[in-house]
Amino acid sequence: MADRDFNKHSMNIEQSPQNNQPSKFLDDDGRPKRTGTVLTASAHIVTAVIGSGVLSLAWSIAQLGWVAGPAVLMAFSFITYFTSTLLADGYRAPGPVHGSRNYTYMDVVRAHLGGLRVQLCGLAQYGNLVGSPLDTQSLLQLVWAVKRSNCFHRHRHEHVMCSISNYPFMIIFAAIQVVLSQIPNFHKLWWLSIVAAVMSFAYSTIGVGLSIARVAGGAHVRTSLTGTSVGVDVSGSEKIWRSFQAIGDIAFAYAYSTVLVEIQANTQNKSKMRHSLTSIQDTLKSEPPENKVMKKASFVGVSTTTLFYMMCGCIGYAAFGNNAPGNFLTGFGFYEPFWLIDLANICIAIHLVGAYQVFAQPIFGFVEKQCNAKWPENKFITKVHAINIPLVGPYNISLFRLVWRTVYVVVTAVIAMIFPFFNVFLSLIGAASFYPLTVYFPVEIYISQAKIPKYSFTWIWLKILSWACLLVSLVAAAGSVQGLAQEVKTYKPFKSQS
Repeated sequence: MADRDFNKHSMNIEQSPQNNQPSKFLDDDGRPKRTGTVLTASAHIVTAVIGSGVLSLAWSIAQLGWVAGPAVLMAFSFITYFTSTLLADGYRAPGPVHGSRNYTYMDVVRAHLGGLRVQLCGLAQYGNLVGSPLDTQSLLQLVWAVKRSNCFHRHRHEHVMCSISNYPFMIIFAAIQVVLSQIPNFHKLWWLSIVAAVMSFAYSTIGVGLSIARVAGGAHVRTSLTGTSVGVDVSGSEKIWRSFQAIGDIAFAYAYSTVLVEIQANTQNKSKMRHSLTSIQDTLKSEPPENKVMKKASFVGVSTTTLFYMMCGCIGYAAFGNNAPGNFLTGFGFYEPFWLIDLANICIAIHLVGAYQVFAQPIFGFVEKQCNAKWPENKFITKVHAINIPLVGPYNISLFRLVWRTVYVVVTAVIAMIFPFFNVFLSLIGAASFYPLTVYFPVEIYISQAKIPKYSFTWIWLKILSWACLLVSLVAAAGSVQGLAQEVKTYKPFKSQS
């Protein structure tokens, strides 16, 4: 990713008349030449989309059944791809090809819509980004699954109590995040996306492979066209609430607009620390036009993830039936080979290490940018201290950044330990972020940019799509809140899992 750190002086030089033409090293906006392609953009998208949400899809299909489950998956796939193409056109304004660049999601909304909707976009976006790092609570289940798998293996699956305290591992995870949060120019760690993508494919493939082996082994499970049976598996009210929650889980699995549009570019120069947010699309070459490349990348990314989702969800449901666990790798439908299950959960843990930073870095940048602007004379906030680290070289450290980011990591870790509700939390995040970021703003941006006449055929069906998705988000949120209320009634915080 191109460096986004420019001080005011250099920005003035780059925007002067004699420098407003692209050069060998600069793009049309005076910033370093972008080198992104369909391949790199697709890799970012796959990394962003295929995450821990894939693990709950077997449970989601079990709630909805063979008909509604795959249909909902495909519907979210088409909607996500379609709205991502609309968002790709909004990258430049006023036109999708020759307009001025907008470097952040909020910039795109400001350029096309303006007014109160800019603040609403920021609220939805940063609310999603704040919530996503809390998904590291699933790390607790992963460590628990690894240790419990080994316990079952040692005792040959006998009915033994494998009481495990996994909070020390969460503390270790938080310590790792404290260190990673201090790395400058984090966006230049291009290997992070590669590692995360490899881990995603690894644990998804292991899960699918184990499910296929279970089905081939003649596992006797109950499945149906409508999913869990009322009066047998669940009550009538539970069927409704769980179906709503399943929709929210699927929405979370596809809701990648926040990451698609904004990836943190955390840089600093010699004079003062500045932070900005940059989009995947903002890394693409100017030729061919970014919107065309982004549409191709979205198609590749969404198609690839949909294939994985269909396999994980449908084959997982075939393997476990109506009793599919909320997380098909930690729910212990599988016991052997224990080492392969351990490997899959370790892959998820490694993926979560990188995913945490992907979602946390925009929060870091936003807070630090606001504080720098509000208190420019405060030395604690603005002063940078240069230190020399052996084998690494010079490193500029900010005491404010060190303290604030450490506090943020600690708070999210504590919350994750207190409330480890994997499925319900995924559903709630998905419900809250899907409609505004994936549907509403892309649709409104397109209507504004393309100047779609009010009450025309295109305007009407776009509005119908938007309203339908709003309804889906509302019912998913209702199911998530109800599920969270049920979990809170029986959960005891800081208790070892058995």
